Amino acid sequence: MTQKNSPYFIPGIHIFIWAVLLAIPAIMFSGETVIGLPENFFLLTNIYNIGLFYLNAYILYPRLFNRKYWWLYMLSIAGLLAFSYYAKLFLLNLSPGFQLTEQNIRVIFFPPVPFFIASFIFRLVSNRIRFEKLEKERRAERLSSELKFLRSQVSPHFLFNMMANMVALARQKSDLLEPALIKLSDLLRYMLYDSNEEKFPVSKEIDLLKNYIDLQQLRFGEDVDVKLEIKNECPDCLIEPLLLIPFIENAFKHGIGMVKDPFISIQLEVKAKQLLFKIINNYNSNNFSKDKNSGIGMVNVKNRLELLYSGKYKLQITDQDGIYAAQLNLMLL
Repeated sequence: MTQKNSPYFIPGIHIFIWAVLLAIPAIMFSGETVIGLPENFFLLTNIYNIGLFYLNAYILYPRLFNRKYWWLYMLSIAGLLAFSYYAKLFLLNLSPGFQLTEQNIRVIFFPPVPFFIASFIFRLVSNRIRFEKLEKERRAERLSSELKFLRSQVSPHFLFNMMANMVALARQKSDLLEPALIKLSDLLRYMLYDSNEEKFPVSKEIDLLKNYIDLQQLRFGEDVDVKLEIKNECPDCLIEPLLLIPFIENAFKHGIGMVKDPFISIQLEVKAKQLLFKIINNYNSNNFSKDKNSGIGMVNVKNRLELLYSGKYKLQITDQDGIYAAQLNLMLL
């Protein structure tokens, strides 16, 4: 456990500061009578002033320093200053030889003032720190909720596309339906268990991409020219689950059907915790028909990138003359 995380760290700081404060007058004025005051005057009044510090910090300020009761707060401070002064005078007058002078009247009255000021600043800083901590926790909770929602969208969208492929193979009465279902079951196992982790090795994401491409090629065969180049020099680098699959889903979805000589080119390189992913496909620019779920995957991945890799990624998408290209540069963990 680090010192900052220890529950005794803050109380220890308080104790150390007050111990030093109490020790200074005890050392400086030991055995002396200062400007007509008893030798234990500073020690006792400092203990009393420490009490005022916590009284203001934990009772008066939290309850009264607001728009409704601010005037009562000011009256309370003024009343405590007056009470402190006259109570000290009363007790000092019981001490033999005490004389009230212009010098010691200031020493008697003013010491509580810096304690009140320090207490006020302490409360302001404490409230600010607590507010920032709560805001950070709220932002983290919102981020976690939004990320969970985005992740929850990936699987249904992915399954929707996969089931469409299975239906197509079934209609064709293809012998490839059985191996396709086996590969799909492997992908489902992966998505149901592994993708629940916050991050996992990039090598797993690469295996998912390969399996998905194999599954698609079972359906389309040689109807589409798929080129896959992978170079992974950092297999243990971590990446957000199912982050790259929407790019390939998008290429197969829009780069197949009514497209002359369809092709999909995929390049993936991982080196020195830097991921470079590039995918290019052609499509029929004259075909404007899209289902209402079109684009969900790409919107999702953009939102996830912004949430998890803000300032650590660069996504470039070009769409020109029937050629769609996406390039992602990403800093990995």
